[in-house]
Amino acid sequence: MAAKIQLRGAGLWPWALFSGLIAAAGLPIYIHAPKFYVDNYGIGLGALGAALFVLRLIDVVQDPLLGWLSDRQANRRGVMVAVALVLMAGAMIALFAVAPPFAPLLWFSVTLIVLFSAYSFLTISFYAEGVRKAGTLSGQGHLRLAGWREAGGLVGVSLAAVAPALLGQIMPDPFTGFAIGFAVLALAAGWAMRRDWIGMRSEATSPLASIGPILSDPITRRLLLIALVNAMPVAVTSTLFLFFVESRLDAPDAAGPLLLLFFLSAAIAAPLWSHLARRVGARRALVAGMSLAILAFLSAAGLGAGDAWPFALICMLSGAALGADLTLLPAVFSRRLAAVAPQAGMGFGLWNFVSKLTLALAAAGTLPLLERAGFVSGGENPPEALLWLTLLYAVLPCALKVAAIGLVLTARFEEDMR
Repeated sequence: MAAKIQLRGAGLWPWALFSGLIAAAGLPIYIHAPKFYVDNYGIGLGALGAALFVLRLIDVVQDPLLGWLSDRQANRRGVMVAVALVLMAGAMIALFAVAPPFAPLLWFSVTLIVLFSAYSFLTISFYAEGVRKAGTLSGQGHLRLAGWREAGGLVGVSLAAVAPALLGQIMPDPFTGFAIGFAVLALAAGWAMRRDWIGMRSEATSPLASIGPILSDPITRRLLLIALVNAMPVAVTSTLFLFFVESRLDAPDAAGPLLLLFFLSAAIAAPLWSHLARRVGARRALVAGMSLAILAFLSAAGLGAGDAWPFALICMLSGAALGADLTLLPAVFSRRLAAVAPQAGMGFGLWNFVSKLTLALAAAGTLPLLERAGFVSGGENPPEALLWLTLLYAVLPCALKVAAIGLVLTARFEEDMR
Protein backbone atom coordinates (compact mmCIF):
# COMPACT_ATOMS: atom_id res chain seq x y z
CA MET A 1 0.00 0.00 0.00
CA ALA A 2 2.83 2.41 0.83
CA ALA A 3 4.43 1.72 -2.54
CA LYS A 4 1.15 2.48 -4.28
CA ILE A 5 0.72 5.77 -2.43
CA GLN A 6 4.28 6.74 -3.33
CA LEU A 7 3.68 6.02 -7.00
CA ARG A 8 0.47 8.05 -6.95
CA GLY A 9 2.30 11.05 -5.60
CA ALA A 10 5.36 10.70 -7.83
CA GLY A 11 3.87 12.82 -10.60
CA LEU A 12 3.37 12.08 -14.26
CA TRP A 13 5.53 14.79 -15.81
CA PRO A 14 8.34 12.34 -16.79
CA TRP A 15 5.77 10.40 -18.78
CA ALA A 16 4.73 13.57 -20.57
CA LEU A 17 8.38 14.42 -21.35
CA PHE A 18 9.19 10.95 -22.67
CA SER A 19 6.00 10.97 -24.73
CA GLY A 20 7.08 14.28 -26.23
CA LEU A 21 10.40 12.73 -27.27
CA ILE A 22 8.72 9.76 -28.96
CA ALA A 23 6.25 12.02 -30.75
CA ALA A 24 9.12 14.19 -31.99
CA ALA A 25 10.54 11.12 -33.76
CA GLY A 26 7.25 9.99 -35.26
CA LEU A 27 4.82 12.10 -37.19
CA PRO A 28 7.15 15.06 -37.94
CA ILE A 29 9.56 12.73 -39.74
CA TYR A 30 6.78 11.91 -42.17
CA ILE A 31 6.08 15.63 -42.53
CA HIS A 32 9.66 16.88 -42.87
CA ALA A 33 11.79 14.02 -44.19
CA PRO A 34 10.05 13.36 -47.55
CA LYS A 35 10.05 17.02 -48.57
CA PHE A 36 13.59 17.51 -47.23
CA TYR A 37 14.92 14.71 -49.46
CA VAL A 38 12.81 15.78 -52.46
CA ASP A 39 14.01 19.38 -52.26
CA ASN A 40 17.66 18.73 -51.35
CA TYR A 41 18.46 15.54 -53.23
CA GLY A 42 15.95 15.45 -56.06
CA ILE A 43 14.29 12.14 -55.18
CA GLY A 44 11.04 11.57 -57.09
CA LEU A 45 7.74 11.41 -55.21
CA GLY A 46 6.95 7.97 -56.59
CA ALA A 47 10.30 6.51 -55.54
CA LEU A 48 10.02 8.09 -52.11
CA GLY A 49 6.49 6.78 -51.58
CA ALA A 50 7.58 3.28 -52.61
CA ALA A 51 10.56 3.40 -50.25
CA LEU A 52 8.40 4.47 -47.32
CA PHE A 53 5.96 1.66 -48.02
CA VAL A 54 8.73 -0.96 -48.17
CA LEU A 55 10.21 0.32 -44.93
CA ARG A 56 6.87 -0.12 -43.21
CA LEU A 57 6.57 -3.67 -44.52
CA ILE A 58 9.56 -4.50 -42.32
CA ASP A 59 7.37 -3.68 -39.34
CA VAL A 60 4.95 -6.48 -40.26
CA VAL A 61 7.43 -8.79 -38.52
CA GLN A 62 9.46 -6.33 -36.48
CA ASP A 63 6.91 -4.64 -34.24
CA PRO A 64 5.28 -7.78 -32.80
CA LEU A 65 8.76 -9.23 -32.25
CA LEU A 66 9.88 -6.08 -30.48
CA GLY A 67 6.76 -6.28 -28.31
CA TRP A 68 7.60 -9.87 -27.37
CA LEU A 69 11.21 -8.87 -26.66
CA SER A 70 10.07 -5.99 -24.46
CA ASP A 71 7.96 -8.42 -22.41
CA ARG A 72 10.58 -11.16 -22.21
CA GLN A 73 13.33 -8.75 -21.13
CA ALA A 74 11.21 -6.53 -18.91
CA ASN A 75 13.67 -6.94 -16.03
CA ARG A 76 16.33 -5.39 -18.30
CA ARG A 77 14.01 -2.90 -19.94
CA GLY A 78 15.82 0.15 -18.57
CA VAL A 79 19.13 -0.86 -20.18
CA MET A 80 17.46 -1.72 -23.47
CA VAL A 81 15.63 1.60 -23.47
CA ALA A 82 18.94 3.43 -22.99
CA VAL A 83 20.46 1.63 -26.00
CA ALA A 84 17.38 2.40 -28.11
CA LEU A 85 17.59 6.08 -27.16
CA VAL A 86 21.20 6.27 -28.36
CA LEU A 87 20.32 4.55 -31.65
CA MET A 88 17.33 6.79 -32.27
CA ALA A 89 19.27 10.01 -31.60
CA GLY A 90 22.15 8.85 -33.81
CA ALA A 91 19.81 7.94 -36.65
CA MET A 92 18.11 11.34 -36.46
CA ILE A 93 21.48 13.07 -36.79
CA ALA A 94 22.40 10.83 -39.73
CA LEU A 95 19.08 11.50 -41.47
CA PHE A 96 19.13 15.30 -41.28
CA ALA A 97 22.64 16.45 -40.36
CA VAL A 98 24.89 14.15 -42.43
CA ALA A 99 25.22 14.44 -46.20
CA PRO A 100 24.43 11.04 -47.76
CA PRO A 101 27.74 9.20 -48.34
CA PHE A 102 26.05 7.11 -51.04
CA ALA A 103 22.75 7.15 -52.97
CA PRO A 104 20.40 9.54 -51.11
CA LEU A 105 17.38 7.22 -51.39
CA LEU A 106 19.38 4.34 -49.91
CA TRP A 107 20.76 6.56 -47.13
CA PHE A 108 17.23 7.77 -46.42
CA SER A 109 16.08 4.15 -46.13
CA VAL A 110 18.97 2.93 -43.95
CA THR A 111 18.69 5.78 -41.46
CA LEU A 112 14.92 5.42 -41.21
CA ILE A 113 15.23 1.68 -40.55
CA VAL A 114 17.46 2.37 -37.55
CA LEU A 115 15.42 5.35 -36.39
CA PHE A 116 12.06 3.65 -36.52
CA SER A 117 13.34 0.35 -35.10
CA ALA A 118 14.49 2.23 -32.00
CA TYR A 119 11.32 4.33 -32.08
CA SER A 120 9.20 1.18 -32.21
CA PHE A 121 10.89 -0.45 -29.24
CA LEU A 122 10.66 2.73 -27.17
CA THR A 123 7.00 3.29 -28.02
CA ILE A 124 6.05 -0.30 -27.26
CA SER A 125 7.95 -0.38 -23.96
CA PHE A 126 6.62 3.03 -22.94
CA TYR A 127 2.96 2.17 -23.52
CA ALA A 128 3.35 -1.31 -22.04
CA GLU A 129 4.85 0.22 -18.89
CA GLY A 130 1.90 2.60 -18.86
CA VAL A 131 -0.52 -0.30 -18.34
CA ARG A 132 1.27 -1.10 -15.07
CA LYS A 133 1.55 2.57 -14.10
CA ALA A 134 -2.15 3.23 -14.68
CA GLY A 135 -2.99 0.44 -12.23
CA THR A 136 -1.27 2.40 -9.46
CA LEU A 137 -3.34 5.54 -10.04
CA SER A 138 -6.60 6.32 -8.31
CA GLY A 139 -9.80 6.74 -10.29
CA GLN A 140 -9.78 5.94 -13.99
CA GLY A 141 -6.03 5.55 -14.16
CA HIS A 142 -5.78 4.78 -17.87
CA LEU A 143 -7.61 7.96 -18.85
CA ARG A 144 -5.63 10.04 -16.32
CA LEU A 145 -2.30 8.77 -17.56
CA ALA A 146 -3.43 9.18 -21.17
CA GLY A 147 -4.23 12.83 -20.55
CA TRP A 148 -0.67 13.54 -19.37
CA ARG A 149 1.01 11.22 -21.84
CA GLU A 150 -0.78 12.38 -24.97
CA ALA A 151 -0.68 16.06 -24.02
CA GLY A 152 3.08 15.72 -23.60
CA GLY A 153 3.32 13.90 -26.91
CA LEU A 154 1.37 16.60 -28.68
CA VAL A 155 3.57 19.34 -27.25
CA GLY A 156 6.56 17.35 -28.49
CA VAL A 157 5.11 16.91 -31.93
CA SER A 158 4.25 20.63 -32.01
CA LEU A 159 7.82 21.64 -31.25
CA ALA A 160 9.26 19.13 -33.71
CA ALA A 161 6.87 20.25 -36.43
CA VAL A 162 7.87 23.90 -36.27
CA ALA A 163 11.47 23.63 -35.06
CA PRO A 164 13.07 23.61 -38.56
CA ALA A 165 11.16 26.74 -39.57
CA LEU A 166 12.08 28.56 -36.35
CA LEU A 167 15.69 27.43 -36.49
CA GLY A 168 15.84 28.61 -40.10
CA GLN A 169 15.55 32.16 -38.81
CA ILE A 170 18.79 31.91 -36.81
CA MET A 171 20.99 29.34 -38.57
CA PRO A 172 21.76 28.38 -42.19
CA ASP A 173 21.16 24.63 -41.69
CA PRO A 174 18.06 24.32 -39.50
CA PHE A 175 17.69 20.55 -39.83
CA THR A 176 21.14 20.05 -38.31
CA GLY A 177 20.02 22.09 -35.33
CA PHE A 178 16.80 20.07 -35.18
CA ALA A 179 18.69 16.78 -35.07
CA ILE A 180 21.10 17.94 -32.36
CA GLY A 181 18.24 19.35 -30.29
CA PHE A 182 16.46 16.02 -30.60
CA ALA A 183 19.52 14.21 -29.23
CA VAL A 184 19.60 16.55 -26.21
CA LEU A 185 15.90 15.91 -25.60
CA ALA A 186 16.52 12.15 -25.76
CA LEU A 187 19.13 12.47 -22.98
CA ALA A 188 16.80 14.54 -20.79
CA ALA A 189 13.78 12.28 -21.28
CA GLY A 190 15.78 9.12 -20.66
CA TRP A 191 17.12 10.53 -17.40
CA ALA A 192 13.65 11.63 -16.23
CA MET A 193 12.19 8.15 -16.78
CA ARG A 194 15.16 6.17 -15.46
CA ARG A 195 13.33 4.80 -12.39
CA ASP A 196 10.04 3.95 -14.10
CA TRP A 197 11.07 0.89 -16.09
CA ILE A 198 9.78 -1.84 -13.77
CA GLY A 199 7.93 -4.13 -16.15
CA MET A 200 6.11 -7.44 -15.76
CA ARG A 201 8.09 -10.24 -17.38
CA SER A 202 6.12 -12.49 -19.72
CA GLU A 203 6.44 -16.26 -19.41
CA ALA A 204 5.52 -16.81 -23.06
CA THR A 205 8.35 -18.66 -24.77
CA SER A 206 7.56 -17.50 -28.31
CA PRO A 207 5.94 -14.56 -30.08
CA LEU A 208 3.04 -16.78 -31.15
CA ALA A 209 2.36 -17.73 -27.53
CA SER A 210 2.28 -14.03 -26.59
CA ILE A 211 0.09 -12.94 -29.46
CA GLY A 212 -2.53 -15.66 -29.00
CA PRO A 213 -4.45 -14.18 -26.03
CA ILE A 214 -4.53 -10.78 -27.74
CA LEU A 215 -5.82 -11.75 -31.16
CA SER A 216 -8.22 -14.34 -29.74
CA ASP A 217 -10.08 -11.55 -27.94
CA PRO A 218 -12.77 -10.08 -30.25
CA ILE A 219 -12.82 -6.71 -28.49
CA THR A 220 -9.06 -6.28 -28.89
CA ARG A 221 -9.28 -7.23 -32.56
CA ARG A 222 -12.02 -4.64 -33.14
CA LEU A 223 -9.98 -1.96 -31.36
CA LEU A 224 -7.00 -2.68 -33.62
CA LEU A 225 -9.25 -2.38 -36.68
CA ILE A 226 -10.64 0.92 -35.40
CA ALA A 227 -7.11 2.18 -34.85
CA LEU A 228 -6.16 1.28 -38.42
CA VAL A 229 -9.14 2.91 -40.12
CA ASN A 230 -9.28 5.93 -37.82
CA ALA A 231 -5.58 6.75 -38.18
CA MET A 232 -5.67 6.72 -41.97
CA PRO A 233 -7.13 10.25 -42.34
CA VAL A 234 -4.39 11.75 -40.15
CA ALA A 235 -1.77 9.76 -42.06
CA VAL A 236 -3.05 11.08 -45.38
CA THR A 237 -3.26 14.70 -44.27
CA SER A 238 0.15 14.52 -42.55
CA THR A 239 1.78 13.18 -45.71
CA LEU A 240 0.20 15.90 -47.88
CA PHE A 241 0.11 18.83 -45.46
CA LEU A 242 3.17 20.73 -46.70
CA PHE A 243 2.25 20.13 -50.34
CA PHE A 244 -1.31 21.40 -49.70
CA VAL A 245 -0.18 24.57 -47.93
CA GLU A 246 2.52 25.32 -50.48
CA SER A 247 0.69 24.53 -53.72
CA ARG A 248 -3.07 24.70 -53.00
CA LEU A 249 -3.06 27.64 -50.59
CA ASP A 250 0.03 29.27 -52.12
CA ALA A 251 1.28 30.03 -48.60
CA PRO A 252 4.57 28.14 -48.08
CA ASP A 253 5.75 30.55 -45.39
CA ALA A 254 2.65 29.81 -43.32
CA ALA A 255 3.37 26.07 -43.05
CA GLY A 256 5.35 26.32 -39.80
CA PRO A 257 2.82 28.47 -37.88
CA LEU A 258 -0.06 26.35 -39.17
CA LEU A 259 1.61 23.14 -38.01
CA LEU A 260 2.21 24.70 -34.61
CA LEU A 261 -1.42 25.78 -34.38
CA PHE A 262 -2.60 22.29 -35.37
CA PHE A 263 -0.55 20.39 -32.80
CA LEU A 264 -0.99 22.93 -30.00
CA SER A 265 -4.75 22.71 -30.52
CA ALA A 266 -4.45 18.95 -30.13
CA ALA A 267 -2.32 19.32 -26.99
CA ILE A 268 -4.79 21.74 -25.40
CA ALA A 269 -7.74 19.53 -26.30
CA ALA A 270 -6.20 16.22 -25.14
CA PRO A 271 -6.90 16.59 -21.39
CA LEU A 272 -10.34 18.00 -22.19
CA TRP A 273 -11.23 14.88 -24.18
CA SER A 274 -9.94 12.74 -21.31
CA HIS A 275 -12.17 14.64 -18.90
CA LEU A 276 -15.15 14.34 -21.24
CA ALA A 277 -14.62 10.58 -21.58
CA ARG A 278 -14.70 10.19 -17.80
CA ARG A 279 -18.02 12.04 -17.77
CA VAL A 280 -19.91 10.60 -20.77
CA GLY A 281 -17.92 7.50 -21.73
CA ALA A 282 -15.13 6.87 -24.21
CA ARG A 283 -17.41 5.91 -27.12
CA ARG A 284 -19.43 9.13 -27.08
CA ALA A 285 -16.31 11.24 -26.70
CA LEU A 286 -14.62 9.43 -29.60
CA VAL A 287 -17.59 9.88 -31.92
CA ALA A 288 -17.70 13.58 -31.04
CA GLY A 289 -14.02 13.94 -31.91
CA MET A 290 -14.39 12.03 -35.19
CA SER A 291 -17.39 14.15 -36.19
CA LEU A 292 -15.39 17.31 -35.54
CA ALA A 293 -12.64 15.96 -37.80
CA ILE A 294 -15.13 15.38 -40.64
CA LEU A 295 -16.35 18.97 -40.32
CA ALA A 296 -12.78 20.23 -40.55
CA PHE A 297 -11.86 18.06 -43.56
CA LEU A 298 -14.98 19.07 -45.49
CA SER A 299 -14.24 22.74 -44.86
CA ALA A 300 -10.75 22.34 -46.33
CA ALA A 301 -12.15 21.00 -49.62
CA GLY A 302 -13.32 24.43 -50.74
CA LEU A 303 -10.12 26.34 -50.08
CA GLY A 304 -7.82 27.83 -52.69
CA ALA A 305 -4.93 30.22 -53.12
CA GLY A 306 -4.81 32.91 -50.44
CA ASP A 307 -7.01 31.05 -47.94
CA ALA A 308 -4.39 30.67 -45.24
CA TRP A 309 -6.49 32.34 -42.55
CA PRO A 310 -9.58 30.12 -43.03
CA PHE A 311 -7.22 27.16 -43.07
CA ALA A 312 -5.86 28.28 -39.71
CA LEU A 313 -9.33 27.79 -38.22
CA ILE A 314 -9.50 24.38 -39.87
CA CYS A 315 -6.15 23.50 -38.31
CA MET A 316 -7.53 24.40 -34.90
CA LEU A 317 -10.61 22.19 -35.39
CA SER A 318 -8.75 19.24 -36.88
CA GLY A 319 -6.05 19.54 -34.21
CA ALA A 320 -8.66 19.43 -31.46
CA ALA A 321 -10.17 16.35 -33.10
CA LEU A 322 -6.75 14.70 -33.22
CA GLY A 323 -6.49 15.19 -29.46
CA ALA A 324 -9.46 12.85 -29.02
CA ASP A 325 -7.95 10.16 -31.26
CA LEU A 326 -4.55 10.18 -29.58
CA THR A 327 -5.88 10.32 -26.02
CA LEU A 328 -8.93 8.05 -25.95
CA LEU A 329 -8.13 5.14 -28.23
CA PRO A 330 -4.80 4.23 -26.53
CA ALA A 331 -6.51 4.52 -23.12
CA VAL A 332 -9.32 2.18 -24.19
CA PHE A 333 -6.81 -0.27 -25.67
CA SER A 334 -4.63 -0.15 -22.52
CA ARG A 335 -7.61 -0.87 -20.31
CA ARG A 336 -8.54 -3.89 -22.42
CA LEU A 337 -4.95 -5.18 -22.45
CA ALA A 338 -4.89 -5.00 -18.65
CA ALA A 339 -7.63 -7.66 -18.73
CA VAL A 340 -6.38 -9.96 -21.51
CA ALA A 341 -2.56 -9.46 -21.65
CA PRO A 342 -1.23 -7.48 -18.65
CA GLN A 343 2.39 -7.58 -19.90
CA ALA A 344 1.10 -5.43 -22.80
CA GLY A 345 4.34 -5.36 -24.81
CA MET A 346 3.06 -7.65 -27.55
CA GLY A 347 -0.27 -5.82 -27.58
CA PHE A 348 1.39 -2.49 -28.18
CA GLY A 349 3.68 -4.12 -30.72
CA LEU A 350 0.54 -4.79 -32.74
CA TRP A 351 -0.82 -1.32 -31.98
CA ASN A 352 2.43 0.31 -33.08
CA PHE A 353 2.47 -1.69 -36.29
CA VAL A 354 -1.09 -0.64 -37.11
CA SER A 355 -0.26 3.03 -36.48
CA LYS A 356 2.78 2.98 -38.77
CA LEU A 357 1.04 0.90 -41.41
CA THR A 358 -1.38 3.78 -41.94
CA LEU A 359 1.51 6.13 -42.69
CA ALA A 360 2.98 3.64 -45.13
CA LEU A 361 -0.33 3.17 -46.93
CA ALA A 362 -0.84 6.94 -47.06
CA ALA A 363 2.59 7.55 -48.60
CA ALA A 364 2.34 4.64 -51.04
CA GLY A 365 -1.20 5.54 -52.07
CA THR A 366 -1.18 9.32 -52.33
CA LEU A 367 2.30 10.34 -53.51
CA PRO A 368 2.32 8.19 -56.69
CA LEU A 369 -1.21 9.39 -57.52
CA LEU A 370 -0.09 13.00 -57.25
CA GLU A 371 2.91 12.31 -59.45
CA ARG A 372 0.71 10.69 -62.12
CA ALA A 373 -1.60 13.71 -61.99
CA GLY A 374 1.36 15.91 -62.92
CA PHE A 375 1.93 17.41 -59.48
CA VAL A 376 5.37 18.99 -58.93
CA SER A 377 6.52 20.04 -55.46
CA GLY A 378 7.30 23.75 -55.39
CA GLY A 379 6.52 24.24 -59.08
CA GLU A 380 3.66 25.31 -61.31
CA ASN A 381 0.87 22.76 -61.25
CA PRO A 382 -2.05 22.25 -63.66
CA PRO A 383 -5.63 22.49 -62.31
CA GLU A 384 -6.03 18.72 -62.53
CA ALA A 385 -3.06 18.16 -60.24
CA LEU A 386 -4.37 20.67 -57.70
CA LEU A 387 -7.80 19.04 -57.84
CA TRP A 388 -6.25 15.66 -57.05
CA LEU A 389 -4.32 17.24 -54.19
CA THR A 390 -7.56 18.64 -52.74
CA LEU A 391 -9.47 15.37 -53.15
CA LEU A 392 -6.75 13.36 -51.47
CA TYR A 393 -6.12 15.86 -48.69
CA ALA A 394 -9.71 16.85 -47.81
CA VAL A 395 -12.28 14.42 -49.26
CA LEU A 396 -10.65 11.02 -48.81
CA PRO A 397 -10.17 11.54 -45.03
CA CYS A 398 -13.91 12.25 -44.63
CA ALA A 399 -14.84 8.87 -46.12
CA LEU A 400 -12.32 7.13 -43.87
CA LYS A 401 -13.62 8.91 -40.77
CA VAL A 402 -17.20 7.89 -41.56
CA ALA A 403 -16.05 4.26 -41.73
CA ALA A 404 -14.24 4.67 -38.39
CA ILE A 405 -17.38 6.08 -36.74
CA GLY A 406 -19.33 3.04 -37.91
CA LEU A 407 -16.76 0.73 -36.34
CA VAL A 408 -16.81 2.62 -33.03
CA LEU A 409 -20.60 2.59 -32.83
CA THR A 410 -20.73 -1.18 -33.33
CA ALA A 411 -17.80 -2.06 -31.02
CA ARG A 412 -17.94 -3.22 -27.41
CA PHE A 413 -15.97 -1.09 -24.97
CA GLU A 414 -15.09 -1.88 -21.37
CA GLU A 415 -17.77 0.58 -20.27
CA ASP A 416 -20.39 -1.67 -21.94
CA MET A 417 -19.46 -4.57 -19.66
CA ARG A 418 -19.89 -2.91 -16.29
